[in-house]
Amino acid sequence: MKSYSFSPIKSENELLDAITYTHFVCFELCKQTLGKYLSVAGNIGIFCHYDDEYQFLTKLLEQLIDNSDSLFKKYFRLHKPIVIPARGEVPETTYTYLYIRKPDPYRHHVGDVDFILKEDEYRELKESLQSGEAIKGARVFERSDPDMVELYDPDVDALGYVRTKNT
Repeated sequence: MKSYSFSPIKSENELLDAITYTHFVCFELCKQTLGKYLSVAGNIGIFCHYDDEYQFLTKLLEQLIDNSDSLFKKYFRLHKPIVIPARGEVPETTYTYLYIRKPDPYRHHVGDVDFILKEDEYRELKESLQSGEAIKGARVFERSDPDMVELYDPDVDALGYVRTKNT
């Protein structure tokens, strides 16, 4: 039996703990990979690993979100944004959208965060990766919609994504 850092999440407090954890781990992943902290897009995802956990979190989500306002048809606007206070160099951050991913027992990740780059900086990053430049912990995301660069580390149980504001 595989053990996951936060799953199964069984309360709103545990969900907030997983969100806070994902936030800080993703910021460190961003700094480790790109050498700096980027601004967030305002959305955060939490990944389920069990069917019961997914059922609980989707019911909880109904109380926390506006179903009519979604980003990429999977992130839903929170009635009350989640504000994570600054810690060290990591700035205070506000998340306005939340996503709960269906169970995937083959992926150990707790969640993900989307970071934003200016169009020209993003294009330069993506083109450098596509031309074969190795940036440890960065790769072009396999799907093209949305167009993103994935930040990863096999020893880290969260993922970061870099995109433009318009993606």
